[in-house]
Amino acid sequence: MSQENIDTVIRYVAEYGIKIVVALLVFLVGKWIAGMVRKATRRAMERAKVDQTLIGFLSNIVFYLLMVAVVIAAVSQLGVQTTSFVAVLGAAGLAVGLALQGSLSNFASGVLLILFRPFKVGDFVEAGGVMGTVDEIGILMTHMRTPDNKGITVPNSQIMGGQIVNFNAYGTRRVDLTFNISHGDDIDHAKAILLDLVASDPRTLKDPAPMVAVSQLSDSSVNIIVRPWVNSGDYWGLYWDMQEAAKKRFDAEGVTIPFPQRTVHWRQAA
Repeated sequence: MSQENIDTVIRYVAEYGIKIVVALLVFLVGKWIAGMVRKATRRAMERAKVDQTLIGFLSNIVFYLLMVAVVIAAVSQLGVQTTSFVAVLGAAGLAVGLALQGSLSNFASGVLLILFRPFKVGDFVEAGGVMGTVDEIGILMTHMRTPDNKGITVPNSQIMGGQIVNFNAYGTRRVDLTFNISHGDDIDHAKAILLDLVASDPRTLKDPAPMVAVSQLSDSSVNIIVRPWVNSGDYWGLYWDMQEAAKKRFDAEGVTIPFPQRTVHWRQAA
C-alpha cells in the first residue's frame, strides 16, 4: 500500500473516529439530561400530589420523547441525513399506531380515568358491564374483584365508553326496602315496628333521617317502604339483617305478610 493510501485511511479513521466520539458524547450527555428531566418531572408531580400511576406514566413519556431527540442529534453527528431518518420514524410510528389502534384507545381511556378519577382503588363500582371492587387502574386495563372474589380485567375503553356507577362516591348510601302487610293489619303498628328496628340498629345514620311510609295499596297487600341511610360499607349487612328482623317481629306481634291472592267467582250457566 502506498504512502498516499495510508494517509487517506488515517485521515478517514481520524475524521470518522472524531464523529463517533462526538456522537457518543452527545448520546451520553443527552441521556443524562433526559434522566434528570424525568426525575424533576416526577418530583414536581409528587409535590402537586398527582396520582402515582399518572406520575410514572408521564415521567416515562417525557424521558422517551427526549431520548428520541437525543438519538436523532447523535445520529446527525455521524453525517446521516436526519430528515429521512425522521421520515422513517414517522412512517414506522404510523404503521404501529394503525396496528395497535385498539390498545391506543385503551391507553387514551386509561389516561382519562387517571386524570378525571371517576373512581379510585378500593371503590365498589359498576363499569364496563362489570360490578366489583377496583383493585388496580392500569394504563390499558382496570382490574376488579367481584363480590364472590373473582378477578376481572376490563379494557379501559370499554369503561370510558359506557356508564360508570360509583357506589362509594359520597361515603353513604340509602337502603331501599319494601315490606308487605295484609289489608286487615294495623298500618300504624307495622310502621312503628319498622321504625323501631331502624332506630335500634347502630349502623343506621341519624342524618338524613330514615323514612317509613305506605307506598302502594296492591291487590293483596299494603306495601310499606323503609328508607334508612348507612355508611357505604354497611349497606348489604343492614339490607339483609332488616328483612330477617322484620319477619321475626311481624310474626311475634301478629302482623301478617300475605301471600299473593286471587279471587275466582264461579258461576254455573243455566
